[in-house]
Amino acid sequence: MPKFFMPVPDEAKQIIVTGEDAHHIGYALRSRVGDAFTVCNTDQTADTYGWDYHCIISAFDAQTVTLDVESFGKSQTESEVSITLYQAVPKNDKFDMIVQKAVELGVNTIVPVFTKRCISRPDPKSQVKKRERLQKIAVEAAKQCGRSILPIIKDFVTYEEALADSQNCDCQIICYEGGGIRLNEAYQKTDRSIALFIGSEGGFEPEEVEKAATYGVKSCTLGKLILRCETAPLTAVSILRYITGDI
Repeated sequence: MPKFFMPVPDEAKQIIVTGEDAHHIGYALRSRVGDAFTVCNTDQTADTYGWDYHCIISAFDAQTVTLDVESFGKSQTESEVSITLYQAVPKNDKFDMIVQKAVELGVNTIVPVFTKRCISRPDPKSQVKKRERLQKIAVEAAKQCGRSILPIIKDFVTYEEALADSQNCDCQIICYEGGGIRLNEAYQKTDRSIALFIGSEGGFEPEEVEKAATYGVKSCTLGKLILRCETAPLTAVSILRYITGDI
């Protein structure tokens, strides 16, 4: 069933869809009166944030689609453990695939990070455009896989800024080809949020891993093989989702 994201008033009886979403429903999906849709509430100030509203189209025209709410309730698709992916900026369009698949695997927030081995270093203007494109990819992936929150792509940050920001999470992990403990040894069952650091091409410099340790970030291994920068985050997130009981 198609899903759309928008603010919804508590206990709404009807939802009016406009703009690109209305066009998508009417033209791309060729919908008709009586077709079913799910709307997820993106109003973070509401008690029903992230809830699913199950609706039926009651009317539409060229500009708007009117949905009658038949039922609503808390979504069961989101994990109780949130993951923030601190991804060192890779070359070319690798970041597009990382964002898409990370969102499908349940990552809540993705932070682009500049580390010493990053080859791709877009200027500030290009960073804004790239973040906007990645956010669109995240939204489309969230719709496709049935997420009930909109994952956030944050602004590009330095490695030091990322380490400081990660202190808001209960568990901090950096995946390092130089070795470390296993992911299940780093995560504790009481942890409700995880910060996951993944390197770009070439991984992390040893001194970056040492710097992370001063912030309490645990160095972890993903096995004996060297994974590509686009493979490592998806492997790590999959393992963490298994450890947290979501897979």
